[in-house]
Amino acid sequence: MSSPKESLLVIEAGSGRRQFLKDLWEYRELFLFLSWRDILVRYKQAVLGVLWSVLRPLLTIVIFTLVFGRLAKLPSQGVPYAILVFAAMLPWQLFASSLSESSNSLLGNANLISKIYFPRLIIPVSSIMASLLDFLISLALLLGLTAWYHCLPDGRILFVPIFLLLALLLALGCGFWFSALNVKYRDFRYIVPFIVQFGLYISPVGFSSGIIPGRWRLLYSLNPLAGIIDGFRWSLLRGRAEVYWPGFWLSLLLVLLIFVSGLIYFRRTERYFADII
Repeated sequence: MSSPKESLLVIEAGSGRRQFLKDLWEYRELFLFLSWRDILVRYKQAVLGVLWSVLRPLLTIVIFTLVFGRLAKLPSQGVPYAILVFAAMLPWQLFASSLSESSNSLLGNANLISKIYFPRLIIPVSSIMASLLDFLISLALLLGLTAWYHCLPDGRILFVPIFLLLALLLALGCGFWFSALNVKYRDFRYIVPFIVQFGLYISPVGFSSGIIPGRWRLLYSLNPLAGIIDGFRWSLLRGRAEVYWPGFWLSLLLVLLIFVSGLIYFRRTERYFADII
């Protein structure tokens, strides 16, 4: 008869990079399942269903157009103000929605985490897939609006995947930080909505970053979304929007720093999730 010690099986996450990548590949079906589940849950029992992914940015665009375009009469760089705002809403809505979902993703899957082993990284990454679907739907709508206003994008639209990747890396980096911190410090569930609300007003969504005085542009670019939003407008507005390149490179550096540091912190703390969640 074997002793309790001999019959005890301990499952640990792969400590090496190669083993960790192998684990991610082996659990790819779980990633697809969680992604599809989150997409279904988002629109389950919703009367309008997927249309909510269109209505939410449209309502924001209408408000911003009235306030900044009609009342404040801010410059629109030679394009309809609704198009200017919509091009910025794409990366902003992707970031805001992804951050909100990923920051609470570990707590939302507490039962799964406490019972079985799998790479915990799968949970925050899969949680942003529904936001990515919303992005693609909104992008199709934006292209339809540009056709209506006769200002379809030119060849620069090919750069959209690059700026999309940066937006995803920023959302994932922040999501890694906040999801891991949220497990130990539940106060972050209240901090994230404030960050999202505050970030909407300090990011160049309802206005062009060109109105920022030149001496403040580099400082303003400490908000990494500023460079990403400028990049989307540059790609989608037929060259009528310019990119402040020093600020863009600063934004790129910050995105990589946030992503890498978030990934490192998540990996270092994930072994304790099951114990304290």
